[in-house]
Parts: sequence; structure tokens; C-alpha cells
Amino acid sequence: MPQTPPTDVAPPPPARRARLRRRAPARATWAVGGRAVLAGLCIAASVPPWGWWPLAFVGIALLDRLIAGHGWRRRFRRTWLVAFAWLVPGLLWMWDFTAPGYVVACAVFATYFAVAAALSPPGRARWIALPALFTLAEMARWRFPFGGEPLATLAMSQADAPLGQTARLAGSYALVALVVLGGLALSAAWERRAWVTAGVAIGLVAAMALAAVAPRGHVVGHLRVAVVQGGGPQHTRAADTDNWLVFQREVKATETIKGPVDLVLWPEDVVGLEGTLEQNPNYRNEIVRLARQLHTTLVVGVTEDISPTRFRNASVVFNPDGTEGDRYDKVRRVPFGEYVPFRSLVEKLAPGSGLPDRDAIAGTRPAVVHTRVGTMGVVISWEVFFPDRARDAISHGGEVLLNPTNGSSYWLNILQSQQVASSRLRAIETGRWTLQAAPTGFSAIVTPTGHVTQRTGISQARVLTQTIERRQGQTWATDVGPWPALVASVLAVALAWTVERRTRRRHPHPGSGVDSSPSTAEIQRPKG
Repeated sequence: MPQTPPTDVAPPPPARRARLRRRAPARATWAVGGRAVLAGLCIAASVPPWGWWPLAFVGIALLDRLIAGHGWRRRFRRTWLVAFAWLVPGLLWMWDFTAPGYVVACAVFATYFAVAAALSPPGRARWIALPALFTLAEMARWRFPFGGEPLATLAMSQADAPLGQTARLAGSYALVALVVLGGLALSAAWERRAWVTAGVAIGLVAAMALAAVAPRGHVVGHLRVAVVQGGGPQHTRAADTDNWLVFQREVKATETIKGPVDLVLWPEDVVGLEGTLEQNPNYRNEIVRLARQLHTTLVVGVTEDISPTRFRNASVVFNPDGTEGDRYDKVRRVPFGEYVPFRSLVEKLAPGSGLPDRDAIAGTRPAVVHTRVGTMGVVISWEVFFPDRARDAISHGGEVLLNPTNGSSYWLNILQSQQVASSRLRAIETGRWTLQAAPTGFSAIVTPTGHVTQRTGISQARVLTQTIERRQGQTWATDVGPWPALVASVLAVALAWTVERRTRRRHPHPGSGVDSSPSTAEIQRPKG
């Protein structure tokens, strides 16, 4: 006979039932928030200096599970939290630079991705739209405001991964889309949509196979190069640094070079001058002596104070006979580091905030220097984070890509590690050997496939020497630029919304199959 439930178990009193009902939404909200933070931290961990690149796909998959089937407000809130948790550790170096600016930057750039998720369809058509929308969000972040800030990017997470080789096809923007696609494939597998997962997996493998055979330039000669790192303490300020001491460290390290070398690269602004090189014979004479002694082409990083309010940041060539050759003046300046946007207003709002007294004069020439050993592409420090600067160098005949930089003032090694990752991506995109020189680290030599053959440690005095190739020719990424990724992204978003509208017309009623991806429990969960 069927058992009847006991009748002596009293239900919870009304007051307790009310408390449980009030606590349920709070618990659900905290659970969603925890999952969003976990997704963001997975993406952050995929970016250098951590570099656990498979976690980028895990983070995107977790994000997709959070927004599947929800309205645009919830998609916005949840994605903003994911992106904020991703950028807070990825941009942590900014805290020492400007703590308020760091918080604002993380919040503003997180909004870019939140808007992208809000603009995607809620149904499965989002799997078409999200790669495109995240690509557009990264494009915006790499350009606005103040010229953009392409750090802790999805593309950067794959610099050391097999997928990173696809950057030579259509650049880092297309790589962003592929990373998001990989994450969405994991999400589709969670929904047991095997055909979607298989299709994306095949597509990613095909992209990597195509990258393996795509044009990457050709060898036209060889060079014996030396990348010089003078060493010294990290996390130092220019105002507290003896310029002559920094210069002498570079000289001393250069004097240890053994054997003939064709090209010697010095870091950015290790020759810090009041006035021009002509007005500082003590610096100039030492440089001339080294070039003649080594009988080499020496490319030195020079800053020249032109006036109380202006300075130049350049890479200057000295020929083997000691004569001065070509020079490249930095075009893309660091906002609030090398110039202050809206200076008169900012100085009134934040007096005594440690802003630079002088603004760098932006260069106007192509990103190359012509030397006796070939045409060298030059991207000074900050410029290596921007694919368009490397593309400019290659389109004007750059046979090797030089990245003189100075990260000695920054806290920790987050920025320096991300710069090495950017040098790797620029090498892959351009098909060029890339030399990165820093006064206190990291300095590196990178092959056209993005492999780091040598790298220094922080604060180490060391010279990296190697025989490298001079290369000419274009890759698809340098040939076509960002336009294919931009056009494809816009078309993909339009296609996704077309599919979404047609799906809604076929299933006009709730529960008729518009999107079964959220579980029943999640659909019934209170808003959070």
C-alpha cells in the first residue's frame, strides 16, 4: 500500500518562509557574480605575464553561459563584470602610473565589451554575432580615447599559442574573433550542439593550416645583430634618474660585444639630453667612438628637450664611420606619459598629480630608418602595441622590425611581458625578425614566426647577439590591413540579427524553442 506522508511535520512559520524568499534572489545574484568574476579571471590568466592561453577559451565559454537567453540589460551587466574582472589584473601596471586613471580605464573599457554583448541576439544567433562584436569592441578599445590602449587583449593571449600564427592572415583583429569562436565552441559543446562544436573546431584548424602556408616574405640577406640592455634598477622615475649614469651603463654593456656585428640596437631614450645631440658633445663623442670601434651601424634612442614645453623622442642612426645618419621620430605618443590631452583643463582639475612637464612632438615620417645595412622598420616602445605602426614600417620597406623601448619606470613586469607578446604578434603579422631593446628589461629577439630565441631578465646588464635575416615581401595582414576584419564583423552582426528575427517568426511564443540554452532553473531565477 502507498505510504502517506507524516502529518506531524509542521511547515516553516510564515516569517521564516518570508526570510527564505528574500534570501533566494541575493544568493542567486552572488552566484551569478561569482561566475562572472571567474570568467573574467580566466581571460586575465590567459594574458601575459601569466600566459595560460587555453583559459581564454574557458573564460569566453563561461561568459556565453551567463548571457544565453537573457535580455540586453542582463547581458550588459554580466559582461561588464566579466570584462572588469579581466582588465583589473591585466592593467594593474597602471595603478602606480595613476590610480584613479587605472580604475576609470578598467571601468570604461569593460563598458565596450558590455555594449557588445548587449547588441548581440539573445538566442543561438549570438554565436554568429559575438565574435564580430568583440572584434569591434577591441577595435574601439585600440583607438579610443586618446589613441587607444591595446593592452591585456584577447589577441595577446594567443601570442604563445598555435592559434597565434593566424595573425599573419588578417592581423590581430581576426585573431580576436577566432579566440571568441573557440570559446563559443566550448559553450556549444556544453549544450550538446556537436555540429556547432565540430564546425568551429574544423574552422580553427583550417585557419591554422592556412596560416602555415600563407605568404610571410622572403629572405634577402643576413645580419649579425646585438641588442644591448644596460641594466639598472626597475621602477625608477625620470626625475630621479641620472641620465649620464643610464648612458654609461649602456656604453659599458656595448663595450662587451665580441666579434664583428652589423647592427647594434640601443633602447628608447637612454640618451636623455637637455638640448640636441649637437649641443651635447660628451654624449655624441662616446656614441661616435663606439660606432667606429665596433665598425657597426648603431641605432640609439635619444630624447632632446627642444623647449621648456616640448621634446623629441627619436631613434637615431650612427654609421660605422661615426657620421650621423637617418632618424625616426616617434609618431604615436603615450597619453599622460609623453603628452597630456587637454593639458590646460587637466592641470586645473589635478594640480600636482605628477603629469609630465613637456609634451613630445609627434613625428610625421614613415616608420623606417635607412642604414648602410638595409632599411629598418622602427616602432618605438608604445607603438609596438599598434599593428598599424608595424604595417607602416613594412609597407615602406622595413626588412627588420626594431622596437627600442623603456619600461624601467613601471611597476611589476606586467607591461613588459605584454610588450614582448606584442612584439611576437607584430613579428608574425609582418613576417619580420623583431628586436626589442629595453634598458632594464625585457629585451628580446623574436623570429618571424613569433618564437623568442633570447630574452633578458629584469634589471640585468646583458647583450643579446644573433645572426638574423633581412626579409622583404608582404603577408596578407600587412597587405590588406584591418578592413577585412571590420567588414566581416559588420556583416556577421547583420546576419546574426537576420537569423534571430527569422527564428522568432518561426517560434513566436515563449518556450517554443527560440533558445533552450538556459536551464529551467536559470529561467525561473529572480533577476540578478
